[in-house]
Amino acid sequence: MNDSVRLANRLQRLAYGLIGGLLLGVVIAAGAVVAPSAAIAQQQAQRVVQGKVEDKADAPIKGAVIYLKDGRTLAVKSYISGDDGSYRFGQLAQNVDYEVWAEFPAGGKKSAVKSISSFDSKTEFNIILKIDTGK
Repeated sequence: MNDSVRLANRLQRLAYGLIGGLLLGVVIAAGAVVAPSAAIAQQQAQRVVQGKVEDKADAPIKGAVIYLKDGRTLAVKSYISGDDGSYRFGQLAQNVDYEVWAEFPAGGKKSAVKSISSFDSKTEFNIILKIDTGK
């Protein structure tokens, strides 16, 4: 083999080594970017607010309207209770305060407002909302 071929082979191996090293560096850097975002996602765990709407005799109230107010945006979500009086709001942010209450449209009655603090580290809240329907 002549010197020019050897030189060309060496340059080729050197180039492959540099490219491989650069690719490895990019992969490692990408991993460093992904790892913190995974940690942030774990810190931003989603919360669930669920429960039942009941009258003063602990009987479920079907058709009550449950409201969930976001303390940051003031947006209000609503849910109509099922046959067993149940409701559920999922995928709620951990760092937001919420208020939840229920209204029974037929009688114009309302439950007390319950607050959920962003400082509470729980991810699941089971809240019974009581409405005095007069029955």
